[in-house]
Amino acid sequence: MVIKILSSAFNDGEPIPLRYSCEGSDISPPIDWDISESQMLDNGSIALICDDPDALGNTWIHWLIFNLPPETRSLPEMVMPREELENGAMQGSNSWGNIGYSGPCPPSGTHRYYFKVYALDTKLDLPAGTTEGELLKVMEGHVIDEGKIMGTYTRK
Repeated sequence: MVIKILSSAFNDGEPIPLRYSCEGSDISPPIDWDISESQMLDNGSIALICDDPDALGNTWIHWLIFNLPPETRSLPEMVMPREELENGAMQGSNSWGNIGYSGPCPPSGTHRYYFKVYALDTKLDLPAGTTEGELLKVMEGHVIDEGKIMGTYTRK
């Protein structure tokens, strides 16, 4: 199965509104996903990675969240840049070295931004500030299902 991901802010393959970019309010967009209850284990968790594969040199990481409770089915607009969220989820470091979301900010051209949601069979033993490489390494062998939505952004 594939996790179906939606955002009320943009449709898959369409532009991400200015509000969610470095040129706007630079807040995270609302993200919703649909995971079958039968897929999730009580001791499981959910992770989200937002990245830009069109960045010069390497994929640029915009947002990492992990250890979301297994019953979580959405993230609201404007998730605060805290190491630990109220529900116990942790946020990792983005490519700017910051905790939390940093929006699209391409130097030129149109870039693609993937919001990927992973259903995991366990909670991850990682601290806040974890990098994408560390997160992906620990997730290996624990992904039950995944899905993604992609938005684009061109700097004004």
